Amino acid sequence: MANLTFFAEMALDLHDEPTAERTIERIAEYAKLATSCDDAGIMLVHARSQIETAAATAQRVGESHNLQIVHDEGPCLDAIDGERHYMSPDIRVDQRWPKWGPAVADLGLRSVLSLRLETKSRQYGSLNLYAGRVNAFDDDDLAVASIFVRHAAVALANAHNEEGLQVAIDARKLIGQAQGVLMERFDIDADRAFEFLRRQSQTHNVKLRFVAEWVVEHRGSPDAIFSAPPARPVA
Repeated sequence: MANLTFFAEMALDLHDEPTAERTIERIAEYAKLATSCDDAGIMLVHARSQIETAAATAQRVGESHNLQIVHDEGPCLDAIDGERHYMSPDIRVDQRWPKWGPAVADLGLRSVLSLRLETKSRQYGSLNLYAGRVNAFDDDDLAVASIFVRHAAVALANAHNEEGLQVAIDARKLIGQAQGVLMERFDIDADRAFEFLRRQSQTHNVKLRFVAEWVVEHRGSPDAIFSAPPARPVA
């Protein structure tokens, strides 16, 4: 059973992960250590109609998640939209998911505990714990998992915030470099250089970062003419 030292070490470890993707993978790995589960997985919601398996400690976890999407039922989906957690002692006979349960039992999974992965400001998806035996989870596991999922959500939120902050910092640096190129080439000040970048962004309907990146990449080709990226084909 996980203790305070475990959660403290986990928090530090997750904080040191370089990307949100790696943080998610480590959350799934830590979930196996914190609870009585055999495997764990994380479902993330990107939009109302876009749900993906972001991490899975075994192939059958990903298959279990896919079966929920196919049958449009299951505890991982319910934990996203319904109650904050769902626990089943025997998936095969659980009448809440009559199609998904037997199909997943055939994969060798018999017990499940799914919990919503969220912070106060954002909902990410669900953390899902599986075991190959019936009656694998009890109230103690639920209590530990409930604490664990809160720590995991905070770690994931921090990872997303740090990635977003780094992207913003990189964009500002790139724009500053582009301004420097324009100031030197056309003998203009920083405000006029930025206005040029902004005007190109609006005219071609592209992000300011893209315009700045183009200017920096073509700084050795003064005769190059800016062009917007080709539009993506409509699916």
